[in-house]
Order: sequence, then C-alpha cells, then structure tokens
Amino acid sequence: MLRTAILEWEGREYDHNPKSADWYWALGIIAVAGTVAAILFGNYLLAVLVVVAAIALALHAAKKPPLYHFKLVEQGIVIGDELHPFDRMISFSVLEDIEGEYPPMISIKNKSWLSPHLIIPLEGIDVDTIYAYFLQHVDESEHAHTFPDLVAAWLGF
Repeated sequence: MLRTAILEWEGREYDHNPKSADWYWALGIIAVAGTVAAILFGNYLLAVLVVVAAIALALHAAKKPPLYHFKLVEQGIVIGDELHPFDRMISFSVLEDIEGEYPPMISIKNKSWLSPHLIIPLEGIDVDTIYAYFLQHVDESEHAHTFPDLVAAWLGF
C-alpha cells in the first residue's frame, strides 16, 4: 500500500557514546566477580547468564546505532518499513530538553506488547507540525522516563 508522507526525516535511536578501555575493563571485572560468586554459591546457570549478559552488553556498547528513516503518514508513523498506526497508540508526549543539549523527541505509548513505548528523535524537522498532527489523532499525556531508560542513560547508552 502506497503511503503519502506528510513529513520525512532520519534519526538514530540513541546517541553513540564511545566507551573507553576503562569502561570495558570495569565491565569485565564486574562480570568475572559475578561469575565467580555464582559458581561459589553453586548457581551455574546464573554464572552462564552473567557471562552472556556481559558479552551482549559489550557488543551493544561497541556498535553504532543504525540510522532509521521515519515517515509521518495519514495512518500513523512509519519506522523503516513498519507502520505504527494511530489507532494502536494510547498516548503521546513531546519531550524537549530545557537546556537544548539534546534534540526533541516524541514518546509514544502503544497497545503493542512487543514495543509498548517508542521514543523517536525529532531532530531537523518542525516539532510543532508533528505535535499538531499527533494531537489530532492521539491523546496527549505526560510521559516520564522508564526505569530501563534511566539505567541505559546511567550506563552511557
């Protein structure tokens, strides 16, 4: 189905902050300590989980986030090739940094259990146009950062 774009832009899911060698050393030390503690307590499954989690975290920290293509269409918002329709959205909120250090973002809560909370960067486009269009189709409510968002920010993601 051909979707006529009202607005189009590109953005990354998050800003890539390259990690120093010290960050990887700290991750390794914590992973080894956790693995040794789990083995000493006889919890071998936890030991394997700590190793796998540390490897996954290190790989995620090393990679640069992909560039996504966003399109605002009449039915909703398209991220890449996936349509997120307005009728599956519960609420939205435009998040702007008062200091202007970070670009504005739109936070969308969905009915989808796979992606219940979308955060989309709005860098380089007219935020007021996006806000006005969403306001016509979805309820606005205040969105606070979730615990995983705060943990990711604390870890430097």
